[in-house]
Amino acid sequence: MAEMPQWVERFVLLYFSGPDGRTKVPEVFPAHHAYTLDFQAARPGELLLTGPFAEPVEGQPGAMNVFTSREAAEQFAASDPFITEGVVASWTVRSWLTSPE
Repeated sequence: MAEMPQWVERFVLLYFSGPDGRTKVPEVFPAHHAYTLDFQAARPGELLLTGPFAEPVEGQPGAMNVFTSREAAEQFAASDPFITEGVVASWTVRSWLTSPE
């Protein structure tokens, strides 16, 4: 009988843009990028991946960030300039089970 895999839990922060959110990206990106670098320096290893989806799809998330804990994802979202400055209209955190490496 095959043994069940031991999943690794990660937490995906999904960003949904509002109607004019994408137009604000060039203005807000420098602050968002600096915030991301500061977060990574203050909390090494907690933010694993970050970035936009290459092809925007209406009604779908426009970007995602992968964290090691729900707390880290929620704390990141709480002060991210993309959220505080209105680039992101809403966000959610989802648990994601990945295969072990």
